[in-house]
Amino acid sequence: MADTNYFHLHLVSDATGETLITVARAAAAQYANVAPVEHMYPMVRSRRQLDLALSEIAESPGVVLYTLLDDELIQLLEAKCRELGAPCMSILGPVLRLFQSYLGAETTHRAGAQHMLNAEYFHRIDALNYTMMHDDGQHVEGLNDADVVLVGVSRTSKTPTSIYLANRGIKTGNVPLVPGVTLPPEVEKLTHPLVVGLYASPERIVQIRENRLLGLNVHRDDAQYVDKTAVAEEIAYSRRLCAKNQWPSIDVTRRSIEETAAAVIKLLTEKRRRPG
Repeated sequence: MADTNYFHLHLVSDATGETLITVARAAAAQYANVAPVEHMYPMVRSRRQLDLALSEIAESPGVVLYTLLDDELIQLLEAKCRELGAPCMSILGPVLRLFQSYLGAETTHRAGAQHMLNAEYFHRIDALNYTMMHDDGQHVEGLNDADVVLVGVSRTSKTPTSIYLANRGIKTGNVPLVPGVTLPPEVEKLTHPLVVGLYASPERIVQIRENRLLGLNVHRDDAQYVDKTAVAEEIAYSRRLCAKNQWPSIDVTRRSIEETAAAVIKLLTEKRRRPG
């Protein structure tokens, strides 16, 4: 956008910086005509590493957000920011103080503690491996081991949603609904996983498919792939299939991957709470 204003955003972390990036981008997204120029400084755990970050902050002053736990490094960073007149804030600090006042216990000050190789980490890796093996209708014979199975026509974000769920530790398979191709009978016989149908408006599906063909610079002889009437029938079949099997369905027309995944997780939670 021609009228977009830019500002420097410095993110200083003693770990990977994922928390900082998520929070900073969520905040920046609330400003329509303002965009950050991100400067990322991960794994800052020594004075020398901090000095490198401080030199860049001095060259391009702006907002400084950090997730440091070492008191000495925090004091150095905040002092330099005061000197430069750059606003500086700890993302974890207020939350840690709240926890401390409620729990009555000091923090362990372990940098990157959330990334430790614990049982939860390996559970997520296992879920991701499972999801990649059962993407796009592969190995349908093993789908009953999934937590979630997504079904839907082409370009309803089944794969990215599956990967997002896997990163949350949820084993996810997905099966495409292809015109003229019979749905594997194993899918309708599933008993363990939550099966969820994903659908979108015909206009949205056609738009995504056309953009994909243009982006790949390929031509399909099958005109039905981007024909609105044919696409509408694909979606209608998808909806009928879900109704027949009493599978919940989600309209992803205006949903981001994160929003779709959140809706699936809510359905999964409700399923697990039901007796039996």
